[in-house]
Amino acid sequence: MKLKSLILAFFVALLFVNCTKKNAKSTNTTKKPNILFIAVDDLRPELNFYGSQNISSPNLDKFASESLVFNRAYCNIPVCGASRASLLTGTRPTRYRFIDARTRKDVDYPGAISLPALLKKNGYRTISNGKIYHHNNDDEQAWDQIWFPKGNIRDYQLQKNIALTEETGYGHPTESADVSDDVYFDGKIANKGIENLRKLKGSKNPFFLALGFMKPHLPFNAPKKYWDLYDPKEIKLPKNYHQPASTPSLAFHNFGELRKYSQVPKKGLLADDLAKELIHGYYASVSYVDAQIGRVLDELKKLNLDENTIVVLWGDHGWNLGDHKLWAKHSTFESALRTPLVLKVPGKTKGEKTEVITEYIDVYPTLCELIGIDVPETVEGISMAVILEGNPPEKNWGIAKFKDAVTIIKGDLFYTEWTDDNGLGYERMLFDHSNDPLELDNLAEKKEYENLVDSLAIELRNKWGKDFLVKTTY
Repeated sequence: MKLKSLILAFFVALLFVNCTKKNAKSTNTTKKPNILFIAVDDLRPELNFYGSQNISSPNLDKFASESLVFNRAYCNIPVCGASRASLLTGTRPTRYRFIDARTRKDVDYPGAISLPALLKKNGYRTISNGKIYHHNNDDEQAWDQIWFPKGNIRDYQLQKNIALTEETGYGHPTESADVSDDVYFDGKIANKGIENLRKLKGSKNPFFLALGFMKPHLPFNAPKKYWDLYDPKEIKLPKNYHQPASTPSLAFHNFGELRKYSQVPKKGLLADDLAKELIHGYYASVSYVDAQIGRVLDELKKLNLDENTIVVLWGDHGWNLGDHKLWAKHSTFESALRTPLVLKVPGKTKGEKTEVITEYIDVYPTLCELIGIDVPETVEGISMAVILEGNPPEKNWGIAKFKDAVTIIKGDLFYTEWTDDNGLGYERMLFDHSNDPLELDNLAEKKEYENLVDSLAIELRNKWGKDFLVKTTY
């Protein structure tokens, strides 16, 4: 009996050990969630799920209905290169770091651990398609693969624009060509993303697939069928097509980005017909990129990858589409700072919206918390993942800057100061969005707002970052 008992005990123990090993193996090979990271160049939140009915974007609308929509997301600097480097490192721009479109993360802040670098270190396959950083070879070691479509960056298809580009570098600011979606860069970027998803489906490692779509960046090129979605007679100029005398002249610029294009005057206001053509082109470009993003999201679902893939969609900054008679970004008006930010987390989001003020430096730590990875010390953002549980985050304010102008966003208040190298202010403006959402009445110089301005000036400096005035060299 003792021998039988010993034999039975041995087999029970052996079975327990095997089961334990099997369970441990299963636990160790459980993949972390994938991340599909969609960047859209110059996309402003003029979309149906943000309350506008101007643009046809059925795919983005559907995606938003399954996601958490950030109604009050703001870039930290309204220019592409700097905004992207700031978001991807989770660090604030300063007077000397992340300044303009030519910004390189590797030059401005080589010591920062970028989001793709951190994910790669933690076992993720990292792929960059299209425009993620402004320079494709920036932060190069963070990626397993980097791909960008071949051809002239203006991506014209009409011969007249191609010829102008060869001669001057720029054609007309808009183009309607009777071509298929695949002809322009964004169609090719969508195709590459779909190809990647099919290859990644069987991967043992989780993936971080970044797709950087080009439109609606200038020039506003899109297949004719997307232009045909809109009646030119119905296109209207914005309600704040006005530059009030109370607003500092420093707040306005000559929109040099647009001036480079053919048939755009080198100075002065645009003719109404050209202004409306630009708005029409912007709308067509958004509808075009909406269709390409829809194709990628459909493939994600078709491959059943959507069940374990976090999807985040963001525009790198806002865009003045005639607001304040301005075009392009490069200002601290809300139209240049406010951005679309949409986050889909399987099993956790289903069309919720939040009014919490969110900065782009918060995207990095939010994704880290959702996948269970520790955030590096260089990251200055705060995770917004608690919103998914119905809890308030640690902060509800934002800071943005462009050149000397620095803005604090707090509640309905937008306070901007133009400051020098010592942090001393020399011009200012204050808007209260509770009764002036179009930012037409600058309150900063009115006597009754003097105490409020003083307190906001102090708070701005307390929150713009400890390194804001530090000139660091590497």
